[in-house]
Amino acid sequence: MANFTTAAEAVKLIKSGDHVFIQGSTSIPEILSQAMADRAGELRNVTVYNAFAVARGPAPYARSEYRDSFFVDSFFVSNSVRDYIAQGYGGAIPRFLGEVPALFRDGTCRVDVAMINCSMPNEEGYVSFGVSADLATSAVECARVIIAQINRAMPFSYGDPVIHIDRIDAAVECDDPLVEVPTAVPTEQELKIGGYIAELIPDGATLQIGVGGIPNAVIRALSNHKNLGLHTEAMTDGVLPLLESGVINNSLKKVEPGRSVASLALGSRRLYDYMDYNRDIIFRDVAWTNDPFVIAQNPKVVSINSCLEVDLTGQICADSIGTRIFSGIGGQHDFVYGASRSEGGISFLAMLSKTAKGVNKIKPVLTEGAGVVTTRFQTQYVVTEYGAVNLRGKNYAERAKLLVSVAAPEFREELDRAAAERFGHAYLRLR
Repeated sequence: MANFTTAAEAVKLIKSGDHVFIQGSTSIPEILSQAMADRAGELRNVTVYNAFAVARGPAPYARSEYRDSFFVDSFFVSNSVRDYIAQGYGGAIPRFLGEVPALFRDGTCRVDVAMINCSMPNEEGYVSFGVSADLATSAVECARVIIAQINRAMPFSYGDPVIHIDRIDAAVECDDPLVEVPTAVPTEQELKIGGYIAELIPDGATLQIGVGGIPNAVIRALSNHKNLGLHTEAMTDGVLPLLESGVINNSLKKVEPGRSVASLALGSRRLYDYMDYNRDIIFRDVAWTNDPFVIAQNPKVVSINSCLEVDLTGQICADSIGTRIFSGIGGQHDFVYGASRSEGGISFLAMLSKTAKGVNKIKPVLTEGAGVVTTRFQTQYVVTEYGAVNLRGKNYAERAKLLVSVAAPEFREELDRAAAERFGHAYLRLR
């Protein structure tokens, strides 16, 4: 049996120099994280692996006075560590999210301790990581020591994030509510984007849907579709109406037919309760859910993701604002590539045409320092509130012409001049 103890005692298993993985999604083991931070005076040079997560606030170990105790290495810069990393007390490891588990498994990124947040055990003594299989599956597989919160608030999900309680070295029983992510209510402009995308989604499509107002706008516009499937990285509240109404029934999928597939979940308590012991939903290691060659086995894969800016050749930035790393690569590339290999697959990269401050997001060239998450060789549809344009098979001048057409009207003249200067007659002939 697992050794049930206090959080303070459990984290004594962490030693100076250790590499500690902390589970993400909305299931950060907050009690254990605080207990580890409380040992800052005793610990030195502990590397903390952080990934996609939504936290209640700044991580307790991410304080400047703890910089000699905890160095954060992040695979996706989340809100809990964003400022700490921006101040230079941590780093970001660029990697497609689906490829991170391989770093653990081949020893490139050593995992000494995995701190996870689990459900109560079932009748056979198995616990589930619940809302977060993603990187937790591989981290637990590779860790020398497993420390867990056994949490009454965690749903039991089926699939990869299930282990027997005997594998846990130290366990802390708790009733620690999961972070709840409010469903983003789409704006009028986002609803336009959602409508453009939904019109292009065929019945029988297998969906990968990102997070935020635009994906939720797409979901709202799909209520009359039929026989949709779900194979996604993140499951959100937005899909619940489609699951409950039978619009998503997974009947035409080739991979896990009849079941919705995800790697993590973030939403409200309603979503977590819906997941609990629900055999129609399976959570899998992100190395599998995000494998483009697995994704592509499904027909009509539709990938819907957001971005921060795009240049006139179709290069997509989705992880940084200039040189500042804002988030991470996540699974955007994996699903764009998977959709491109799927029979009848389509990928959409969507954004509002300008920022809240009125800054143009379709640019002659990307902002200096901006990272390319989806290359221009892979970008298919780019969608703004002014329409959807398909860049597939278009040369650079044709791409520029299409992208200018979905830019905010006040920026089109300057973009048109920039395109004419860059592409010359090849562009001018399109006017």
